[in-house]
Amino acid sequence: MDNKRDSASIRTILHLSSTSGPGGAEMIVSRLAGTLDRNRFRSVACLPRPGWLKDQLERQGIDTHVLKMNGMFDLEWVRKACQLVRREGVSLIHAHEFDGVTHGSLVARLVGVPCVATVHGKNYYWERRRRRLAYRVVSRIATMVAVSEDLKRFITGTVGVPAERIKVIYNGQEVFPPVAPEQRRRLRAELGLEEDERVVGMVGSLYPVKGHEYLLAAIPQVLRSYPHTTFLIVGRGELDLPLKEKVNRYGLKNRVRFLGLRDDVPALLSLMDIFVLPSLSEGLSIALLEAMAAGKPVIATDVGGNSEVIVDGETGFLVPPRDSDGLAGKICLLLGGNPRSRRMEENSRRRVQQYFSFEAMVNKYQDLYENCLQR
Repeated sequence: MDNKRDSASIRTILHLSSTSGPGGAEMIVSRLAGTLDRNRFRSVACLPRPGWLKDQLERQGIDTHVLKMNGMFDLEWVRKACQLVRREGVSLIHAHEFDGVTHGSLVARLVGVPCVATVHGKNYYWERRRRRLAYRVVSRIATMVAVSEDLKRFITGTVGVPAERIKVIYNGQEVFPPVAPEQRRRLRAELGLEEDERVVGMVGSLYPVKGHEYLLAAIPQVLRSYPHTTFLIVGRGELDLPLKEKVNRYGLKNRVRFLGLRDDVPALLSLMDIFVLPSLSEGLSIALLEAMAAGKPVIATDVGGNSEVIVDGETGFLVPPRDSDGLAGKICLLLGGNPRSRRMEENSRRRVQQYFSFEAMVNKYQDLYENCLQR
């Protein structure tokens, strides 16, 4: 009897994503769905296509359904999603990104369940009036969440959603355990890194918004002062070939390694002396949190939520976007044995633990689910 009562009290959360990754938003979907308190919540997921995220979710034992989505307000998708919600006994929909949020909130309204709508970035709202209008409608139907204060200000000022309708829940990251020296030695040998080689790294999908070209333009200046430096670029995307061609034109083929999509990012971070994030736009970067959780000095552009994560001069440095000279100058400053770099390593890890912990993020979302369900 008690077991039946406990089972009946567990609510099903449908995690709905616009894409199947890999990427920062998709990492949050995967980690959150797999970490919810199983005495209170059951996770199921719905994706528009197979891919990285589907594999990650199913590896954790989460039932994952693929419903192909064809553009904005695909009514056939909405019909099938309503059937899925009823069949799975979904109590709440947690939707992510534009298509997921707009479709998810409509389904939630039609079937009569609450919806949490998390917005991860801002480089697509303002392009069309109908998208801005769609977000205003979503804010009336769903509980809207922004992943940084900067993103909340953007949604309020540019999209026109009242500030009181938007909550801020920072993305969270666990602090990585130390990587064994033997694993580090093995990985350095695999990558062909000499013992005295300095390593600067970047993790991020190879898309224009990540600003890889500005890091590449900074590298010749760095190498003039520190020729024994290798740059590791981790990620995949549409700019793979153009970026490699640019590296060849700059004559940097022996100094830049494109590693593609990797599942050993913590180990790769352990090799890096410095982590760089030259993005043109961000919500709240998971890659940046990962680097800081690994205790790395970070250099990032002053965009989006980066300034909420980095304390300039204490946990890393902020530079203007599209400023290759600024990037090069800060990289050289840290490679030069600046005494602040050791302090930055300690401060970075501590800041993630205090303000951007994964546990805090999960607890805030679970509290939000409870509040929405009670209402």
